[in-house]
Amino acid sequence: MNIRRAVITAAGPGQATLPLQQIVDGTGRQTTALEMIITETLSGGVDDLCIVVSPGQEAAFRQAAGSQSDRLTFLPQSDPRGYGDALFRAREFVGDDHFLHLVGDHLYLSRSEDRCVKQLVEIAHAEKCAVSGVQPTRERYLPYFGVVGGTPVRNRPNLYEVQSVVEKPTPTQAEQELTVSGLRSGHYLCLFGIHVLPPTVMDLLGDAMQETQPGESIPLSPILSRLAGQERYLALEVDGVRYDIGVQYGLLIAQLAVALKGSDRDRVLTDLVELLATQT
Repeated sequence: MNIRRAVITAAGPGQATLPLQQIVDGTGRQTTALEMIITETLSGGVDDLCIVVSPGQEAAFRQAAGSQSDRLTFLPQSDPRGYGDALFRAREFVGDDHFLHLVGDHLYLSRSEDRCVKQLVEIAHAEKCAVSGVQPTRERYLPYFGVVGGTPVRNRPNLYEVQSVVEKPTPTQAEQELTVSGLRSGHYLCLFGIHVLPPTVMDLLGDAMQETQPGESIPLSPILSRLAGQERYLALEVDGVRYDIGVQYGLLIAQLAVALKGSDRDRVLTDLVELLATQT
């Protein structure tokens, strides 16, 4: 399996400026969310990256990418039709190979020596199939994520055979259709925002473009569910945490998580204790 290209989608409503946000990385350096996402992506061994952006955002994204800007290809999503449409814009870029895909509004922190992307890519290489990252997530967060239904792979901890993917299910639907053996009650396998996908997913997206009415949004989760119905598709419980910087206080929580894992941990903890003391 050859995974040499990566696609980052960052053109959705309310998402277009999120990767441009300033953040302090684990070394104390001022950077951007985009630069952190690119660094995460490159840990998977890819050579070429493209970012799907809103028209007119190319210059801002190139500046936010910093020293990594020369690696980037930009694909504007004019007349947008949702997440699936954004990914479909990269069809020619990915060609006939498996490719890495990340969303532009998540930051990732690994709990292991390997970055989250590297964990996923290694499983894809070993199993020679599509793999999506997942994270066991409490029921109250279902409105924010696609959710995977499947079965554990025998003798392979944290690996699941995907049977279906549902976008933002209700708690009732999740309980009836997406309960996975071995998870704590009230927890579901929500998408992590990192995927290794086959070129056939572009064919499925093309079919969806033909099947929907002009202007109708095309989500990705139903496409992933179709993929599970026609070829082997796994979900990996990533040894890490994803932070959605697009939700309320999302960037703040992500910044705190990065800082507490970084070189300034003691300083940040001291400042937090002082802040809490002044609020009581």
